Amino acid sequence: MPHDDPDISVAGPPPSEPAKSDDEERAAAAPGDSREPVRPTRGDGRKPARPARSDGQEPAETPVPELQAPPLKEVGAAYISWMMIANFGASLALMVPLSYSLALRISELAPGREELLGYVTGSAQFVYLLLSPLIGFWSDRTRSRLGRRTPFLVVGTALGVVALFGISVVPTVFLVGVTWVVGMIGWSTAGQAIQNVQADRVPEEQRGRVSALTSVTSQVAPVVGIGIAYAVASSALLVFLVPGVLGAVLLLLFPLFKPEGDSRELVRTSDVTLKGLFASYGFDPRRYPDFGWNWLGRFVFFMGLYFNTTFGTFFYAQRLDLPIKEVAGVVATVGTIGILAAAGGAIGGGFLSDKLGRRKLFTLIGSTIFVAGAVVEAFAHSLPQLVVGAVLMQLAIAVFSAVDQAIVFAVLPDRAQAGRYLAVVAFAQKIPSAIAPLIAPLIITIGAAGGEKNYTQLYLSGAVLALAGGLIIKFKVTSVR
Repeated sequence: MPHDDPDISVAGPPPSEPAKSDDEERAAAAPGDSREPVRPTRGDGRKPARPARSDGQEPAETPVPELQAPPLKEVGAAYISWMMIANFGASLALMVPLSYSLALRISELAPGREELLGYVTGSAQFVYLLLSPLIGFWSDRTRSRLGRRTPFLVVGTALGVVALFGISVVPTVFLVGVTWVVGMIGWSTAGQAIQNVQADRVPEEQRGRVSALTSVTSQVAPVVGIGIAYAVASSALLVFLVPGVLGAVLLLLFPLFKPEGDSRELVRTSDVTLKGLFASYGFDPRRYPDFGWNWLGRFVFFMGLYFNTTFGTFFYAQRLDLPIKEVAGVVATVGTIGILAAAGGAIGGGFLSDKLGRRKLFTLIGSTIFVAGAVVEAFAHSLPQLVVGAVLMQLAIAVFSAVDQAIVFAVLPDRAQAGRYLAVVAFAQKIPSAIAPLIAPLIITIGAAGGEKNYTQLYLSGAVLALAGGLIIKFKVTSVR
């Protein structure tokens, strides 16, 4: 009888190959996974006996992994669209405070103390940095009706909304900092859940384009969010809540329309141990050199990036001689112009890297364009110059981020533990985001005259670091073209 499904064969396995049981099929390596297929465990947790070797020697035991990943299958346009919407929501809720509203709130509570912004954002990043591997470790092992990632998306979103409300009403910078720690944990956990789903579901041949499309939403979201915040800037409460609530709604639509699925049947062969928890904070770079070199390249690139973005609000205010409150309009205008550049860079880089099968070239191109933008901004003292520099930097960040995200998925040591390893990858971004705001205040005061901060030196330092990051990935990662 004819069969309509090309993935299902109507004929049984050949006589020389016995049919596999359901348990064996589930334990086989996922499509696209180059690691050796994993033997299933018995109901009592022990490994079944392996067939004897023809030479009569006892065969070596193959270790059973701690976790089994769900299978990889090509995802459709609707799934990608909802993932993009959720990523937009996460970026909107997280980046608007980092890019604008926290600076506005701190300037209201402590006028003239702009360095406090670095301490507030850096401290929150540091706390999340300590917790993120544990959150990823826990996420990998979560077995629930909602899946592995959805519970973290929902709880993180709820924490983020509560924190934004708190920041808008607390009376001191210290309490703003404490509350933002909760907000950072919440929104970052929700955003990381989207990245984990991407690693769980998207096969290699789609990773460049999916990373590109989600990268575009990450670039566009802060621009849209700052425009929204500027429209309600007369109310401290609305500046935080409107972008935050909108981001929360968009995040929660993803599991509502594209549920992750029950994860209770996924294999888990070991319990959580204290040793395992400590191990989740790192990896062996000698065993996984490409993962290590890519991590280092990302670290150096993002250190340069955060040098040049942390004080963006104050930078524009100084260079254009504007009050802080009016900077949102300039940032939104500059960002809007850069949206097309960011979209073109991410989509062009991501899609071309899939088509050509080359990733590292595009990360180096992104780093080089970033240098050009940073140099322009370093010496800019007019709006047109700032626009040119900002557009180049948005283009560069989009190209680099989209393609390097695909490299990350390709060099993950174990896709079944995507939450753990992506949290370690996040160190390469979170450590710079915590350190750069603490170092940058020192750089901008070197050679400063009067009230003018030395942003030229800061932006040039960022350019050097960004280029170094691209070069590390291009010449040291060997398993990816």
